[in-house]
Parts: sequence; structure tokens; C-alpha cells
Amino acid sequence: MRNINVGLAGFVEQAEADGWELVPTVSCAASPSAHVTKDAFERIVKVMVDGIKAAGPLDAVYLDLHGAMVTEHLDDGEGEVLARVRRVIGTDLPLVVSLDLHANVTPQMVEHADALIAYRTYPHIDMADTGRAAARHLAMLLRTKQRLAKAFRQLPFLIPISWQCTGDQPCKSIYRKLAALERDAVPTLSFAPGFPAADFFDCGPSVFAYGKTQADADAAADEMASLVIGHESDFDGRIYTPDEGVRHAIELATRASKPIVHRRHPGQSGRRRRFRHHRHAARAGPQQRRQGRDRRDLRSGLRQGRACRRRRRHRHACARRQVGHPGDAPYKESFVVENLSDGKFVAAGAYYGGRDMDMGPSACLRIADVRVVVSSHRAQLADQSMYRYVGIEPTEQSILVNKSSVHFRADFEPIAEKLIICAAPGAMPADPAALPWTRLRPGLRIKPNGPPSFPKPNRVQHLLQPDNRHAHHRPHRRLCDELTAIRRDLHAHPEIGFEEVRTSGIVADKLAQWGIDVHRGLGGTGVVGVLKGKGSGTGVSACAPTWMRCRWKRIPT
Repeated sequence: MRNINVGLAGFVEQAEADGWELVPTVSCAASPSAHVTKDAFERIVKVMVDGIKAAGPLDAVYLDLHGAMVTEHLDDGEGEVLARVRRVIGTDLPLVVSLDLHANVTPQMVEHADALIAYRTYPHIDMADTGRAAARHLAMLLRTKQRLAKAFRQLPFLIPISWQCTGDQPCKSIYRKLAALERDAVPTLSFAPGFPAADFFDCGPSVFAYGKTQADADAAADEMASLVIGHESDFDGRIYTPDEGVRHAIELATRASKPIVHRRHPGQSGRRRRFRHHRHAARAGPQQRRQGRDRRDLRSGLRQGRACRRRRRHRHACARRQVGHPGDAPYKESFVVENLSDGKFVAAGAYYGGRDMDMGPSACLRIADVRVVVSSHRAQLADQSMYRYVGIEPTEQSILVNKSSVHFRADFEPIAEKLIICAAPGAMPADPAALPWTRLRPGLRIKPNGPPSFPKPNRVQHLLQPDNRHAHHRPHRRLCDELTAIRRDLHAHPEIGFEEVRTSGIVADKLAQWGIDVHRGLGGTGVVGVLKGKGSGTGVSACAPTWMRCRWKRIPT
């Protein structure tokens, strides 16, 4: 895990340079798709947690997570990972996490980590740099032996993936301002635009800051949140339809000296494969050479390809694939098989950063003047070598059609005359407002300047499902789960009466995190929280006072 562009690699390099002893547990990854299965989540997290338990005395823990995982049984996958790790290591050991720029950050994630540090580039060319930043932040925590104050702000609208690119406005200026706000009083500040495809309460963009004082953290988080909200209209840009995009690309190519890069959204490598853009390109006629890329199962296609190789005289294959999207008919056509490949190559561009790739058996298919790269395994087209490995030189083409959201820009923008953003059918539409949301937090706008979400699920049908019986009370359930975890932690660390220093601190910190005015030290370890109401009344208080009393008693064993 070295010399490649991933967070863990950057952390390892920085840690080794600082002379730290590293104890690895587990590393695994998958392309964005549907829910992580309960079996996969539980087995992988068990390996991680058991590895931490078996590591012996530790000084700190670092995790390189994505931040937008939803599992079959958990809305907040990373929040649960952090909670389980925290239960193992206790509250005193520093826990620092690097996150993807698309993280849907939750209160539980913020609570359990001493620092969350997100990427600042999309395409993600700073993944390794973020790992290094996490190592430096962890070194600061170990050196000063101080915990930083946290500030977390969830923003009121979803941001389409296409407009999260940090090379364009408004993200370009937002991240420039973010870097300027970091200083000694605020060592790290992050803005995560979110992953607008996870239908749960905490989906959406967020800002999180860590400061020497609570006032420092709050001021930085509030300034960043206001800046992003002020750019709401700038996140609502134009996306071409397939027909519009193909016509526009062909028109531009007639006078371009470099390739027109026609980018197909979505970039997430889910299970639905799409030939629609190639159908549009082939239908447009032979005026220009056009190259496309798709990834689909070759178990049938390459069987024909191998047969063609043996016959030599009839180098044709058929693409007969049901696209799987309503209203999109199967694409049936005969192609010339120009090249075959075992799918192994090195992706040397800025995004993959020299990673060894294995796309499985692959082919270059041609129909008229349109060539399509077809592979067995799925990966986002973010490197020029993903054309070259089947014999296509991308710099020599008039038009390139890439299946990618933004990551392709790191390696293709330098060779492009013009980039065109174009929609494609599938599970991840370019416009988040097109998704059938049912569980977002009320009031969250489902696109920039769009309508607010007011989840209205079919409650009868929904509640009949055992796992969803209390889904309409998800925020309350999350609070109950959080309080249960606190209670279990307190019982695991008993203290004698009038010496409950740790217990008192946890209760006071949690009340303060919820925005309650806290008074500490009453009678030694007593805590009082004052819950203030809003509104004004005449004659009679608009909000009657509420008293809550609890007592903790610890018995030594």
C-alpha cells in the first residue's frame, strides 16, 4: 500500500517517515453500487475490530473510509464502524479518519472520531495527500495531548455529482476559501458535497471543523456553510440529453484540433450497462471518427470474439444486451472485432496514480466509424490507458465518449478541446430530483433551488416489513441507539459516588453538543443542563420550564 493515490497509502508513507510502528488490520474496496450486504459488512468489520483488539497497546487509530456507505441493515455504515472501533479503544485514544469528498457525514461519525478529514479534489487526485494530512493531524493530537472542539453543519440542499467538480466554479472558489480559513486555531476544516443517491435522513452536503475552542470551530463552520449556501444557484447547471450531446459534439469536432470529450453521466459503476450513447453515435452517421467505452459482461460477447479470432475471415461479434432501464430497448447490432486484450495494464494518470488494472477479457468493437471498448470488469474510465490497452490512441480521435462523472477530467481535460456533460439512463441520474426519495430529512431540497423533501412513504406497506417497523421514527431511533451506547459505556467504566469525574464529563459534553446550556461542578461532579425555549409571550411565558433529573451511582467491583 505505497506509491498509489489512495488515502491509506499516503498515511503509510507519512507515518513511516515519522518513524511510527504500523499495525495493519484490513483493506478492501468496491465500486459504488447498491447496499453493502449485511454479511459482507459484518465479516469485514469483525476482521477490523478483532485486529485492533489483538494489536496490543496502541497510541492511536487511523481509518481510511468513504463516508457514504449504506448497508442492508444500517443507514449509517461508517457511523457504525466508528462506534464499534470506539467501543474497543475507549474514549481516550485518538481516532482520525480520512473521507471521500462525497461522504454523507452523520452526527454519529462526528461524535466518535477525533477528526474527519475529507478530500478536496474531484477528480480525487488528492486521496494520498488526504492520508498524509490525517497523519500530520494525528501527530499533532499525540504531541499536544489535547482534544479539539468540533463543529458540524448539514446544508439544506442536495448537490448533483456533475457540479461537485473542484476544477470548475463554484467548488473551485469554495475550496480555495476553505484552505484560507485553516490556521493554528482551526487546524482542519472540510466540506463534503455528499453522495446524492442514498435515501436516508443524513444524506447531503456538510461542513465540519475542528478548532482550539468551540468558538473557533463554530465560526469556521458557519462561514463555510454560508459560503456554500450562497452558491446554491451555481450548482444548478445544464446537462445535455444523449441526442443533444452527440449533435453538439459532432458540430464542434468539425473545427476542433483536439478531441471533444463527451462525458456520460452517471459515472458510478453499477450493474446496469448502457449502450444508448453508442446507439446515438452510430445513428448520427459517419461524418467523424468517434470512440466510446462501455463495460459489460463478456461471457457471451468474447465467446464470439474468440471464435472470430480462430476464423480470422469473419471478425464480427454481436452486442445483444437488455439495458435494464425502463423505456430503453435492447441494443442489437453486429460489430467488427478489431482487437482483444487480457485487460491488464497500468493506469498512469493522475487519478489512478500508477495503479495496476485488471479489466478482464476485453475487446475493441467497431460499427461504421464508432469504436467501443468492452470489458469484463467495471471501473470508471478515468485514464487514457483505458483506451490504449485495446489499441485505441485517444489523442488521435475526434470524439471520445467516456462513462464517468468527473474523475475522467484528471487525465482527459489536458487533451480535450471541449468537455460536454451528457445524461444517461440508469440507477444514478444526473439530476437527483429524478430519484424517488422517501426518507430524506424533511425540508432538504432535493436539488439546488429545488422543492423540499417531505417524505411520504406508503406507511402500511413499509411498516409491514420487519426491518422497517420504526423507520418513520428514524431520527428518534438513532437518538435511542446513541443513548444506549452511552449507557453501556458508562456501565463499562464504573466510578464511586462523588468521584464520577469521567461520567460527569461525558454527560456534560453530550448536553453541550446538543446545544443545551451546561453548568458543571455542582456538588463536585454534578451537572445541570438548561433547556431554553423559543418564542415570546405576553403576560405568560411562551415556554414553561422543563426539569429533568437523573442520578448515577457507581458500585466498585
